[in-house]
Amino acid sequence: MKKYVITLCLMTFLIISCAKDEYIEIPEAEEVVLIEDENEVDTTVEEEISDIVEVDDSILNLPDSPFNYANILLPNFFLDNEVGDEDNTPNNNTTTDDGATLGRVLFYDKNLSMNNTISCASCHIQENGFSDPNALSIGFDGELTSRNSMGLANARFYANGRFFWDERAATLEAQTLVPIQDLVEMGLTLTELEAKLSQQTYYATLFTNAFGDETITSNRVALALSQFIRSMVSYESKFDEGLAQTQDIDDNFPNFTTSENRGKQLFMSNQTRCFDCHATNVFVGDDARNNGLDATITDLGVGGITGNNNELGEFKVPSLRNIALTGPYMHDGRFETLEEVVEHYNSGVQDNPNLDNRLTQGNNVRRLNLSEADKQALVDFLNTLTDDTFINDEKYASPFLE
Repeated sequence: MKKYVITLCLMTFLIISCAKDEYIEIPEAEEVVLIEDENEVDTTVEEEISDIVEVDDSILNLPDSPFNYANILLPNFFLDNEVGDEDNTPNNNTTTDDGATLGRVLFYDKNLSMNNTISCASCHIQENGFSDPNALSIGFDGELTSRNSMGLANARFYANGRFFWDERAATLEAQTLVPIQDLVEMGLTLTELEAKLSQQTYYATLFTNAFGDETITSNRVALALSQFIRSMVSYESKFDEGLAQTQDIDDNFPNFTTSENRGKQLFMSNQTRCFDCHATNVFVGDDARNNGLDATITDLGVGGITGNNNELGEFKVPSLRNIALTGPYMHDGRFETLEEVVEHYNSGVQDNPNLDNRLTQGNNVRRLNLSEADKQALVDFLNTLTDDTFINDEKYASPFLE
């Protein structure tokens, strides 16, 4: 197997609208090493080796055979409408059952923070669609993050593959290590991370199952966390039930109420153009957008990272799957309810030089002029994207015994 060299950069901090106005600089995509040595198991190989060693069941509640993460059978109706084209899984980090199992344990392990108080799951809670019900999240030392924690459902489907609201991480693999090192969120260096995990007896088995030996590196942590997060595919909502019955998103769904069908019609229409920014059956954006939150931009968004003035105030457009569970909304959590979000697009969009052209009409901001019934219909439709099976699935829940 070809040998790669770890070249992860020393992390520096950017002054871009943060609670402490500090962000860790993300290495370029080519600097993220995906395979470390000649003895390492290639994560593209589907062969599972979990039977080699057993996991300590006094700490972790894991099944004898790993859950199915690698070969989730997604229905054809879900994959229609160009969903497959949005998949950002890299060829050199495809999901395996043992890799995602390790990722699941890492995701819920508070040892990933300086004082053992915060895990990834502290800010990405399953019952909230893997988001945080607070506008800003609480870090390991009680300080608040600068932005809202977005939901992780269907993070796999976003074609440009970039992460964070300002898209400063070129890949999910790069993203996963940043909160761990953030001075507000988890507060560890990568060297400290590796040392702490090496002290936990259960990781020798988990890393061996996932990668062929028990060597713990931050690179392997990034690989495993990314596999687990990409396995979080939500496709069993009321909307999916209706789409399965009709096989056509434009048809009225027989399992929908009149208001839900009206909301779906409005969502897809030229009147609202919601579907232009939240496209395909995962309702995901194609790029970062400025959606008119402020006439005077206070959070620079993508432009603060790229230095491009034309991208000031632009933010990632996440999937709307389970959107009813992931409030409060927007990068700063300013809207508490979906009703407020709909009203923003109906009457509250603010003009600014970088406003997305889908929110303009001529030289003016577009106003939707929706009736109260139509605004409620849009909310009712968005509620059909909630997937109760997903948010209660054991394979995405904490594996730690209380």
